[in-house]
This record gives sequence, C-alpha cells and structure tokens, in this order.
Amino acid sequence: MTTHPAPVREDDRIGALVAQLSRDVSHLVRDELQLAKAELKDKGKEAGIGLGLFGGAGTFALYGLGALVAAAICGLATAVPAWLSALIIAVVLFAIAGVAALLGKRHVSHATPPMPQQAVEGMHDDLEALKGHEPEGRAVR
Repeated sequence: MTTHPAPVREDDRIGALVAQLSRDVSHLVRDELQLAKAELKDKGKEAGIGLGLFGGAGTFALYGLGALVAAAICGLATAVPAWLSALIIAVVLFAIAGVAALLGKRHVSHATPPMPQQAVEGMHDDLEALKGHEPEGRAVR
C-alpha cells in the first residue's frame, strides 16, 4: 500500500509565498535602516570634523584681523602719537560695528515675527470660505 502525499492546494502555495515575501521585505527594511543609520553616523562624524575645522579657520582669521589692526595702528603711529593712532583705529572699528549692528537690526525686524503671516491669513480666508462666510475684502464666487 502506497500512500500518496496530500495534494498541495494552490491557496497553500500562495499563502506560503506571501508569508515568505513578508519576511523578506521585513528583513530588507531592517537591513536598509541599519545601513542608513551607519551612513548617517559616518556623515555626522565628517560634518563634525568639518565644522571643527571651520571654527579653527575662523579663529585664525580673527587673529589675522587683530594683526592687521595692530599693523594699522603702527602705521598710523608714524604720523601721530601711538595712543592717538590706537584711538583713531578703535573709533573707526566701533563705527563699522555700529553700522553693521543697525543693518542687522533692520534685517531682523523685517524677519519677525517668524510666523508666516500671509500663509496664516490665507488659511483663515480658506476656512471662512469653507464655512460659507465671505472673506474680508474679497468676494466669494
């Protein structure tokens, strides 16, 4: 007496394939997330090193600017006393700083408040129109 294996139904094969596909997709997504985390970690390290180098460059540029200011004071000291040349250069630097501060204040005041006013007003008008009210100054058609 021979026993024949039970015939495999088409639904059973499809179910097994769907289960395998689900496991494979889940595994693939986990692997991709691990790869993304590793890549972001490497990029973060590179960005940190780059920002540190930029900071160092800015520090040395500041020292260079100080040396130029000292050179200007020494150069002007050949025509006037050293204390007066230092005072003149300091006044010029403070004047430049004042102008930059005023320009910066103007730009910051144009950027405030940080909320997008036109977008908020547009959303308010849209909500009023959806409610059936007429937005202020505009006709609903």
